[in-house]
Amino acid sequence: MAQEVRGVIAPGKDEPVRIETVVVPDPGPGEAVVRVQACGVCHTDLHYKQGGIGDDFPFLLGHEAAGVVESVGDGVTDVEPGDFVILNWRAVCGKCRACLRGRPWYCFDTHNARQRMTLTDGTELSPALGIGAFAEKTLVAAGQCTKVDPAVSAQVAGLLGCGVMAGIGAAINTGNVGRGDSVAVIGCGGVGDAAIAGSRLAGAAKIIAVDIDDRKLETARSMGATHTVNSRETDPVEAIRDLTGGFGADVVIEAVGRPETYRQAFYARDLAGTVVLVGVPTPEMKLELPLLDVFGRGGSLKSSWYGDCLPSRDFPMLIDLHLQGRLDLAAFVTETIRLDEVEKAFERMHRGDVLRSVVVL
Repeated sequence: MAQEVRGVIAPGKDEPVRIETVVVPDPGPGEAVVRVQACGVCHTDLHYKQGGIGDDFPFLLGHEAAGVVESVGDGVTDVEPGDFVILNWRAVCGKCRACLRGRPWYCFDTHNARQRMTLTDGTELSPALGIGAFAEKTLVAAGQCTKVDPAVSAQVAGLLGCGVMAGIGAAINTGNVGRGDSVAVIGCGGVGDAAIAGSRLAGAAKIIAVDIDDRKLETARSMGATHTVNSRETDPVEAIRDLTGGFGADVVIEAVGRPETYRQAFYARDLAGTVVLVGVPTPEMKLELPLLDVFGRGGSLKSSWYGDCLPSRDFPMLIDLHLQGRLDLAAFVTETIRLDEVEKAFERMHRGDVLRSVVVL
């Protein structure tokens, strides 16, 4: 039977979020109901609330989550009730041209649950990134559930569901950071700091953090940055070159998503170096670069979507590294909050006061 739970709803563009009763249907074929234990407050949720991603209101917010599988529908074999899982927003199909070429992290036909959760009056909800985890329970495609070691804290594990995975993956999967490399990360929010942590994990010799906020630069050092640059006070391109023998960094990760910072990343890399764009731009943004510079500098210009991750491969591996003490995922959790504190968490996020607020249910 369908269940009624509490969930955080964005009713309309720029309206305050509110808690409503959400009706969660029984899982159909290929679906699972997950009892949510923790869910991070991500900038993407704020974009949904502001109408920056779509206008299919009301949205059921939350997507950076971990919990326990409560029930599964017909045909589900990869997870079963009682499994501790991290939710991901890209359940790969296994059949598209990317999957068949052995590149499932580029899957062109990712999927979500077919059924919709609703309000008690029958109004259909749009789950953020196909998850909707600011709720006591949520309905997802079973492929969105990745089983991991239950020894890990849910408030830590859930962060791999989006921002932390995006940053770590931008360094390791997309940027192919290797032992002895020099890396610069422009933008030291949650994703940028995760890129710093990923670069350290990969064995980078020099990790340069760039931001306009000294508080964020201090946090970046704790995540593994060996040098910091306040780009409000110093030209970051020149500073990065000075710190790399005049050449530029082997890999520059742009975690802001703006044309001006992308240009900085482009010119701060070594000849034949790599630029990775993991910051999310808005639709109206345009980039202008001399084509001769694009040609003459060689190397790679890449974008990283979800850190080019494959959840079934990357989530268990990173959780194991955390449990071994080699990757401090807990360092990303600034505070834990209740469901009714999400609106205030958005305000703190906007001010840059937190790395991650995590809703604990």
